[in-house]
Amino acid sequence: MRREPQRAEPLAPRLLSQQEAAAYLGISYWMLRDLVFRGELPSVRIRRRVLIDRVDVDRYVGQAKNRPGA
Repeated sequence: MRREPQRAEPLAPRLLSQQEAAAYLGISYWMLRDLVFRGELPSVRIRRRVLIDRVDVDRYVGQAKNRPGA
């Protein structure tokens, strides 16, 4: 029997543009820029581009969750 070659899932980019990160969080571009400016959300600068690490976005969401009894 002949097996079909497995196709790899396309990798999601680790670094998101500010627009992509804002859409991922469901907030405006300007709110995201404010989070970056205030240092609440780390960013990566590559030449002139400001990028947001998806891991940092997920960590920010985890820290921002309301904790019962806190």
